[in-house]
Amino acid sequence: MGGTEFSAGAPAERTLACPELSGQVLLAVDTAIGTSVAVGIGGIITEVSSDNQRGHAEMIGELIERAFALSGADPRQVTGVIVGRGPGPFTGLRIGMAAAHAFAAGRGVPLLPLQGHEAVALAVLDHGAAAPDVRVVQDARRRELFVTAFSGLDWAGAPVRTREAHLVEQAAFEPGLYDVRPDRIPAARLVQLAARRLASGAAFDNPAALYLRSPDVKPAAAIKRVSA
Repeated sequence: MGGTEFSAGAPAERTLACPELSGQVLLAVDTAIGTSVAVGIGGIITEVSSDNQRGHAEMIGELIERAFALSGADPRQVTGVIVGRGPGPFTGLRIGMAAAHAFAAGRGVPLLPLQGHEAVALAVLDHGAAAPDVRVVQDARRRELFVTAFSGLDWAGAPVRTREAHLVEQAAFEPGLYDVRPDRIPAARLVQLAARRLASGAAFDNPAALYLRSPDVKPAAAIKRVSA
């Protein structure tokens, strides 16, 4: 199932109307796949993104600066920082999470954690797609996939998760008609989701990163003492 918002051919810079923002000024950061940043102010969300899956650290500061410049917002106006908590690989995901945490702590504003797959599902379901069950399928490397299942929108306009994010071996995965394979997480949709949750009073996600498995690099084991 295709979609321009989260595919490699999507515009690197775009805007999205979001009347739910009301008086909020929200920053969203996600580095689960590529790098995507969005700023929402005055009912409009400005998104800036890169599909480079290995240049998160180099891109994140530049994209945040660009998003603020295009949106016309001042970083001091931000009322909340949305962080995409995964699922995603350890190396990429932690860079965006660290940047979001640092910005929220520096400005003294709330951190608003959301799952990136929910933003992808919203991009499909919010257009009124006749998809009874949407699955977001993301390359997890090591011949595995991150998969989350959704079914429609709830009363607040947020995708309903019918199965939480989980790992599936590529060889055992059975493709479905309504599978969506994103090349990026649309940060603009993270802002839209956060605005809807804030307006409805719905809770946000657990702030812990959603790796679904141990990182590739593990700390060295302690040296065993040998008595003489």
